[in-house]
Order: sequence, then C-alpha cells, then structure tokens
Amino acid sequence: MKTSIAIEEAAQFALTILAISQLPISIHWWIVPAFFAPDLFAIGYLVNPKVGAFMYNLAHHKLVAILVIVAGFYFKQPYYTLAGLIIYSHSSFDRMLGYGLKYNDSFGHTHLGYIGKEAYKNKQAEA
Repeated sequence: MKTSIAIEEAAQFALTILAISQLPISIHWWIVPAFFAPDLFAIGYLVNPKVGAFMYNLAHHKLVAILVIVAGFYFKQPYYTLAGLIIYSHSSFDRMLGYGLKYNDSFGHTHLGYIGKEAYKNKQAEA
C-alpha cells in the first residue's frame, strides 16, 4: 500500500511541477526555498503538539493548496496560483516520502503511520 501511495504522490508532484512550468511567471532561484516554506509551520511544536499539528497540517493540507490555486485563477493572479501549486507539490513530495498530516499526540504520528523515533519505538514494541 505504501508503494502505491508513493507512486500516486510522485505523479501528483510531477503534475504540479509541469503546471508551474506553464505559468506566465519567470521562475527564479527563490522557488527552492519557497518549496520548503511549508515546513516552517512546524514551529508550532515549540508551543505544544496540538498547536504544532494544527499549524503543520494547515500548511500541508491539499485542500488549502487547491483553494489558493482556485483563487489565483479566479482573481487572475498567477502568483497565488504559483503559491498554491508550491503548497500542493510540497505536500505531495512529503507524502511520497512517507510524511503525512500530523496527529495531536506527537510529530512522529502521521496519517500515513509513524515516522522517525516513533516508528522505531513501535517496531520495538511489536517485536
């Protein structure tokens, strides 16, 4: 199952890159840091896991990305469309690597399973 999700997310990632290349915008060096900008929302974990999960999920939710893309088309603002496509591509990239939306209990507990130290702990507990 994880392989099929990774393939699906890789296809979505590729489509967003193709869509970005079709925008009437000159893509500069800043696209690379912008691609990783949604990860800055993990700063909420400095407050507590509940706030961190909310902020992280807000910046990685594909519906938010789609709404920004639609707003860009509706208002004829290609930079809004670009921002939405960047959020969408980042979310697909993360999910392709196994990083999903977060639960409120810890950073390592995602809708795709456990990651990092949490995954190791769960494997040890199962053994």
